Amino acid sequence: MKKLRVTVEGKAYEVLVELLDDAAPAPDPRPAPAAAPMLAAPVAAAAPVAANATAPGDSSVISSPLAGKVVSIDVTIDQAVEEGVQVATLEAMKMNTYIYAPKAGKISAILVKSGDGVEEGAALLRIS
Repeated sequence: MKKLRVTVEGKAYEVLVELLDDAAPAPDPRPAPAAAPMLAAPVAAAAPVAANATAPGDSSVISSPLAGKVVSIDVTIDQAVEEGVQVATLEAMKMNTYIYAPKAGKISAILVKSGDGVEEGAALLRIS
């Protein structure tokens, strides 16, 4: 028997597991006492870093909301766009995510191309 700690939906449980291929003695036939759930301490996740990540609050940059692959850039440099117009498409986990212009303006730079992999927060386009 091996004692393991298993975390399910943020709650940790201690369980006893019998390894069938182990040459351990026969298990105790008495039922094991119920283990009180233990709260797992939250683990801080490291923020992904991208070479072209932008500072939060830079309203001239359209950033990637998630890590994925650029499927298409749907605008060109110097193109005027209205707020809410689709400017790019990303693919992550076999699902497309459409990126929309956060404000009206003119596309001043395209910082990625189709097929590029991007991290969350990576700058995709500049709008002025």
